Amino acid sequence: MIQVEERDDLNPICPHCAAEIKRVFARKLESAFGVRFIYFCSSCKKTLGVSHRKGFWMG
Repeated sequence: MIQVEERDDLNPICPHCAAEIKRVFARKLESAFGVRFIYFCSSCKKTLGVSHRKGFWMG
């Protein structure tokens, strides 16, 4: 099993620009199939991830 340790004294590093991530930008993506969010680095604006789709049938 992999253990998770919560740390409030560290900031993650952007895998693209290597800057400390102190703020993450998010943009809403809407379509006929639901809503997603794309998350990106506030320094280099490169994508860090996309949320799972949440359609009207999923609440």
